[in-house]
Amino acid sequence: MTVGVLLVTHPGVGSAMLHIASRIVGKSTLPIKCLEVPPDAPLDPVYERACSMLKVLDRGAGVLVLTDIFGATPHNIAQQMACNKRGTTVLSGLNLPMLVRVFNYPQDDLDTLASKAAEGGSRGIMSCPLESITRNREQV
Repeated sequence: MTVGVLLVTHPGVGSAMLHIASRIVGKSTLPIKCLEVPPDAPLDPVYERACSMLKVLDRGAGVLVLTDIFGATPHNIAQQMACNKRGTTVLSGLNLPMLVRVFNYPQDDLDTLASKAAEGGSRGIMSCPLESITRNREQV
């Protein structure tokens, strides 16, 4: 059994992330789907579609739901869905390092995969002060 992955994002975000991660790592062996929530979409049909996708993805090992912005509509839909379904973990703040990490650990259980995804996402954020970039160029 493998963990399913559902991306619930604003339009264009999830599909672009999946495309780029697949180009970097290769096709994932995890069952993955993407639901992009249009800005003015009625919430009930979107929620129902998300629940249907969750059912398809849950093959007994749970589902990791990744959203782009905490507190935004896609996250709120995912959070509501997770409250009604055991074996669902929601992580917000989707970024490319997070998704690449998910692709690289398809054998992990839900809790471990969620932890590695969160770690990859946070470690993938770096502050690169202009002074250090200039200093590094001067040394070359």
